Formats: sequence, C-alpha cells, structure tokens
Amino acid sequence: MLLEKNKINTQVNRGSIMKAILCKSFGTPENLVLEEVQDLKPKEGEALVEVYAAALNFPDTLQIVGKYQYQPPFPFSPGSEAAGIIIELGPNIKGFEIGDRVMAIPGVGAMAEQVCVPASGLRIIPDSMNFKTASGFPMVYSTSYYALKQRANLKPGETLLVLGASGGVGVTAVELGKLMGAQVIAGASSEEKLQFAKKAGADFLVNYSDGDLKTKIKELTKGKGADVIYDPVGGDLFDQATRCINWNGRLLVVGFTSGRIPEYKANLALLKGASMVGVFLGRWMIEEPEAYETNMGELFEFFKQGKIKPAVYQSFKMDDFVSAFNIFKERKVMGKVTLEFKK
Repeated sequence: MLLEKNKINTQVNRGSIMKAILCKSFGTPENLVLEEVQDLKPKEGEALVEVYAAALNFPDTLQIVGKYQYQPPFPFSPGSEAAGIIIELGPNIKGFEIGDRVMAIPGVGAMAEQVCVPASGLRIIPDSMNFKTASGFPMVYSTSYYALKQRANLKPGETLLVLGASGGVGVTAVELGKLMGAQVIAGASSEEKLQFAKKAGADFLVNYSDGDLKTKIKELTKGKGADVIYDPVGGDLFDQATRCINWNGRLLVVGFTSGRIPEYKANLALLKGASMVGVFLGRWMIEEPEAYETNMGELFEFFKQGKIKPAVYQSFKMDDFVSAFNIFKERKVMGKVTLEFKK
C-alpha cells in the first residue's frame, strides 16, 4: 500500500502570508523566532515548494551561531533539507509539475512553510516514502554513499569503523557499509546509541566514552586496525583513529561535531601507508554532477528494495523548533530529527 501518492492533484489556495522560523541575529536556538512573512515567488529555474517537513542537520546549529562556512544575510530561515509539494513553477523549469511530491535541498530556508528551490535541488519522492523520511534522506545518505563508494572505495570483506555511529550521517554509514559487504564496527558514546547503531546492521559495538578507542579497535581487529574509518566527529577521536588504522587504510574526514578541527601527523600516514581523505558533498555535487545523480538513483533503488531503512529519531511540531535544535546541543541525536510544517 502506498503511503502517499507521488503527485497531489489538489487546488492550492495561496494567501499572502506564510510562517517561517527566522534567525535575526546569532545566538542559541532560543534566539530564533517563528513569524509571519510574505509568500515567496519562484524565480527562473525554480519551483515553489509547500513544506510538509524539514530536517535538521548539525551545520544548522553552527549557522545560527555564526560558525558555519556559509552565512546568509539576516534575517534568514535555517535548514537545508525539506520535503513537500510543488505549488508554483518559475519560468523555464523543466522536469517538474505542480502537485509533484519532492524532496528539496534549497541550501538555506527550509524551515518555513514555503521554500524556493532550483531544479537541481529537487527530486521526486518515491511513492512509498513519506514526507518526514524524504526531508532527511538526501544529505545524509548521499554523503555516506559518496564517502564509502567514491572516496574510500570500500571493498567487501574490509573492516569499516564508524565514529558517531548513531548520528544522522553515522547511522547511514553503518547501514550502507554493511550493504556494501564490509564488517562494520559502530563507535558511540553510550549504550543506547550503540543499540541504535546495531539495528542499522553493525557487527561490533564500541563504547568510546572512556577515551580508549585505540585499544578496543586493535583488539577487535587482532592488531591490524580498521581499513576504513568514517569520522564525522573530529577532535580527540580523530587523534585516536589515526593510531588504529590498518595498512593502506583510509581515514574519511566527514565533519567536526566535537567542535575541534584536529591535525593529522604526517609520520602516522607514512608508517601506516594510510590516507586522510576529505568528504565534501557540496563541492562534489558541483564538480561531478553525473556521478552524484548516479548515486542518488542507486540510493532510491536501495530504498525501494527495502535494503535501507531511514531512521527518523524524533519529529517536532513547527512551533517546537527550540526542542528540535536542543537535541543536537545535548548530543542526543540518533538518526534524523525533523520539523513538521503540515500533515
């Protein structure tokens, strides 16, 4: 049974006012406001999407405090992922129609009842995928698949260590790594988070809250270390990861949720014959769009075949955005966190 039809054929009654979560100055989530603003109008090559759900990501928490690499002018609505229905098409946009159910990557502005999105940032939602799932699907899955497939060239039988394994990107790395035939070690800071990662297919679980990641990985791998290490955390965990990587290992730099950007000691790369490999999805999408499209097509097929099962950890109502953001602040994220704008 389909959850929602792929195209919604309804008459859209547009007013002149919508609601948006706005950042008017840098600060904590409590500094954000929910206000009425003017309806949007799509420009050339854009579609106007009525947002049903928006996903939160760690960079959103950096952006509202002024610590992200891209800072839009004030006031802005945070959020880089959403899902909803196209309600208006701008000039010269092809491949989409009014009523299409889409997932959207607008870059910024997703936490609002409407968002304008260029055609390159839109994907038709598979029939069996609901809006909450769709809102949090593209960035985490495409990041992890790009990391493991293109950057690490992960091979069946290799050992993959995933740090921050219960987080949005971490749990997808566990899931995809297992699907690609790797032996997966999930690392996290609590037993609750490890059990969450286990449900995604992890073979072994490592609690690194005691600061002894290196010893535990060496014991699990009989002294060899992991072939591929997926690191969205950085900080002290990165330092330890460089010391528990196998010969010809690949250390994937995905992000720095710990708050500290670490440094890689060149002698460790030399002694291990190892590589530190950057994973920057946004740049890759621009540089190699055809490869990105191929990956997205394969991810959709995995979903349709039931090989991947996106995990929405918690969903909040639109006006409870502070609680949604504080899930990240309190380091309680497991899977995706979403905001509901419409049912």
